[in-house]
Amino acid sequence: MQFTQKILFPALVAVVTLATISCKKEDENALPSIASIAVTNADFSTLEGAAVQGGVAVVLSNANPGDPSGDYTVFAPNNAAFARLGLNTEGDLGVLNDVFLTSTLLYHVSNGNLAGASINTDVTSGSALGPVRRFVKRGSDLYINGSKILATDIAAENGTVHAIDKVLLATGADIVQSAIALTESKVFITPELTFLVEAVLYAELAGALTASAGSPSFTVFAPTDAAFKQLGVDLGVALEKPADIRKLPKDVVTAVLLNHVVANGGKFTSEMDGGDVAPLGGTNLTLGAFNNGTLTIKGKSNTTVANMVIPDVLTTNGVVHVIDRVLLP
Repeated sequence: MQFTQKILFPALVAVVTLATISCKKEDENALPSIASIAVTNADFSTLEGAAVQGGVAVVLSNANPGDPSGDYTVFAPNNAAFARLGLNTEGDLGVLNDVFLTSTLLYHVSNGNLAGASINTDVTSGSALGPVRRFVKRGSDLYINGSKILATDIAAENGTVHAIDKVLLATGADIVQSAIALTESKVFITPELTFLVEAVLYAELAGALTASAGSPSFTVFAPTDAAFKQLGVDLGVALEKPADIRKLPKDVVTAVLLNHVVANGGKFTSEMDGGDVAPLGGTNLTLGAFNNGTLTIKGKSNTTVANMVIPDVLTTNGVVHVIDRVLLP
């Protein structure tokens, strides 16, 4: 779509440019390249397919021309990480928007050689895409954004690989435009957020959620289309298409939406663990315990908790967690 190309096309151009660099000759004793590590390790087969489809396989087979060391550091999602997005095989990657896929891969890459011993909590790291990543420590575990670092310092001829358990996601856009992009760009196999976008427009909250980078950041729990349709069933109102949101009173929709937004600087799952949080409107939300990179969320009037479908999507003004139920005040 036009939005995604506008935001992410420069990253794709960079990849195409780098891909023209000729491969270095390796002797028999040389370490494998970063790309070769993915090829030879069965646990990274989906990453291998993504790198080929996204046009970065050639780049990660060579020295980094943008850094004096010639090295890259790559945080590499394993197959289970891709499966969390519904991408269980290389074939599943075919439904994705290639520009977004390329940019997503670049978000896992940085210049230079970042050793595991140099990864510390409360430190940020730049990416080849642009948006930064931050490191978080929970007990003895270390996370990059909301992704657990499973193994560090896998040595490559052109840098270092660290294995992670979730794909890092960054849109390069604000919360509202990110919701549109996640819906229209075939970023994942599921879900869609068309009802949420319509609700935001109806409640005239787009301005509040499109603040520029550097402004107060939010944690947003974003219900899927299926979540809104279930809300319609619960309320006895037919919510079959996004425009049906306008059947509900505007003040009710506004109150419900504000119940999904927390002005706390934008938190990844790794930075949350149970207890209550105060949204912009409504009553406190109750968070469940941190479990395998996700948490449950419950509004005061919910009888069933909401689960995170896609957690930890970084935007320019917050972090979005896609959930499977609407949170009721």
